[in-house]
Amino acid sequence: MFDVIGISSRNLSRYRRRTLLTLLLIVIGMVAVLLFIAVAGSFKSMMVGQFTDSVLGHLQVHRKGYVASIENLPLNLNMKPAMVAKVEEALKHNAAVETWSPRVKFGGMFSNFAETTSIRINGIDPVREAATTPLLPGRLLEVDKAGALVGKGQIVIPVLLARGMKTKIGDTVVLVATNRDGSVNGKTFVVHGILEGISGPGGRDGYIHIDDARDLLRMAEPEVSEVAVRLKDFSRLGPVEAQLKQALEGMTNKEGKPVLEVHTWADLSPFASLARMIDLMTLFIKIVLVSIVLVSVMNVMIMAVFERIREIGTIAAIGTQPSRILSLFLAEGLMLGLVGTVAGTVISLAAIYGINLWRPTFAFGQQQNLVFAFGQQQNLVMAPGIAAGDVLTIALMVVVVAVLASLQPAWKASRMDPISALRHV
Repeated sequence: MFDVIGISSRNLSRYRRRTLLTLLLIVIGMVAVLLFIAVAGSFKSMMVGQFTDSVLGHLQVHRKGYVASIENLPLNLNMKPAMVAKVEEALKHNAAVETWSPRVKFGGMFSNFAETTSIRINGIDPVREAATTPLLPGRLLEVDKAGALVGKGQIVIPVLLARGMKTKIGDTVVLVATNRDGSVNGKTFVVHGILEGISGPGGRDGYIHIDDARDLLRMAEPEVSEVAVRLKDFSRLGPVEAQLKQALEGMTNKEGKPVLEVHTWADLSPFASLARMIDLMTLFIKIVLVSIVLVSVMNVMIMAVFERIREIGTIAAIGTQPSRILSLFLAEGLMLGLVGTVAGTVISLAAIYGINLWRPTFAFGQQQNLVFAFGQQQNLVMAPGIAAGDVLTIALMVVVVAVLASLQPAWKASRMDPISALRHV
């Protein structure tokens, strides 16, 4: 085995320029893929983190059918206290859950006594909401005073509404809403804060205390529209979703069907499609890498066979077995793949480390007048990283493709007729 590797190494060193060019192509492909995976993964994490940590939470629990009608914010699909108790019991017993926040959501009319417009309202427990969506307080452009996100008798309104209605901190406003029975109710509030907009769900929402929401809607019992959940480890999203679904499936209606649903942030945000596009682009980049390795290694091996026909004929004439000739050429492809993979991995990891030392920052928000405003996070630091599994997968893929690319030329060399090969000019 070692003599085959030694002979293959000498054969590659005989054609240094071609070998170096091939290795360069493999290294460039490795670096491009690993850097893209690291940087794209960092951007995806920043993007997802902005939505989950400022609006949605990692998971949400609703009554069955609520999400299908979520644009209307149906009050008749709120969760009853017994359902909420069941949800909280399941969350308490799940070690992966960090915290959760109950919400009452409804649509209403907002008036500053001069103008009136529609508004979406979130009734929240300010302390629990801030723990579940920790970036939400950071979206406050203006606030009356430090303290809770919103208190009883107070309202936080989106910046677009504040500007359009010329409403300021400390102004008294009126919220009018229709409860589940069709009665119209009104309640006065003091503007406590102005919230920076965010694209997607939650971009035009206002916030009041959950007790005020229930009072305005004249709820006979403490109903909840949804429960937003934050996990200790976001990477466990899938398993935790499955666990919660299993824990809550015991609560059924008269027909024996579950009355509660569990949804991840991806089920609730249109930006999940953008995250999937990033994953698809990563797949395409991997395909390009495979193509680069395949073409470059196959080209080298075909040229090696063509230039060494008489040499192949000579070693075949002295009794070298076809299998050994085959192994010689496969070993050359294997070595090209291994050396290119090691060099590409080292350079990629060094580049990722350098980017983390550089700490490039990006500003998303209204100050830049961007279409996609991610909230009051003006200095998001890119911190690319790559999992060991991704590195091993790419490296293994490169080595395997390099060997496969050598297979056809190696097979051709091992099946040459010695007499014909010796006569080749």
